Amino acid sequence: MSIVEIESEDQFTKLTKSDPTKLIALYFHTPWAAPCQTMNAVIKTLAQANPTTLFLSIDADKLGDISELFEVSAVPYFILIRNSTILKELSGADPKEFIAALNQFGDKPSTNQETNSSASISAATDAATSVPQESSASQNGAHEEESADALDERLKKLTTAAPVMLFMKGSPLAPQCGFLRQLVAILREHQVRFGFFDILKDDSVRQGLKTFSDWPTFPQLYVNGEFQGGLDIIKESLADDPEFFENALKAQ
Repeated sequence: MSIVEIESEDQFTKLTKSDPTKLIALYFHTPWAAPCQTMNAVIKTLAQANPTTLFLSIDADKLGDISELFEVSAVPYFILIRNSTILKELSGADPKEFIAALNQFGDKPSTNQETNSSASISAATDAATSVPQESSASQNGAHEEESADALDERLKKLTTAAPVMLFMKGSPLAPQCGFLRQLVAILREHQVRFGFFDILKDDSVRQGLKTFSDWPTFPQLYVNGEFQGGLDIIKESLADDPEFFENALKAQ
């Protein structure tokens, strides 16, 4: 089954209510988030490999009401649903995690289907690694030793991969410390959609950002490519200006 691009709330409601027993995979994405470029090809491949699962592709910006309904604040974001019950939520561009969830909750394939599915999974993983380096780099962190200039250029691309970029340990669903948990909560409270980068997956980025931003700790928040600070500074900025995020996004 091919993936269905959702164009309206009515279409979304109709498709999700048509057969409650069917496994439904929701894929939230935006055109500006580099990790979504990685996952687009993967999702198409997986939709063909799992014909009994309904794949719905949702532009998180264009269909904001649906995104808010599921409290989506970072993309790519995946939700598996059956019988109006959320079975699994995943954040980030890791094909293996999503494939494992599909295998866990999807229908058990026949022997021939299982063989085809394995081939499709391999193809999906290949699709994820065949995207331009700056897209896959935001999640995989697999880089050969690079020069200082090359790292600096990569950091510039990463910090501008989304209008709001959060560099963190872990993911928004599984923050690795209390400071990060608070900052994610603040972003969600203010309905700020953001991209994120797990610094634990790329030590070059983890160490390089300390010099790049002249800030030794994490989390680090960037808006329009400009370093804004960590948790305490963001709290102070909001105390001084309750519309801090809106104003920062408008600034060029």
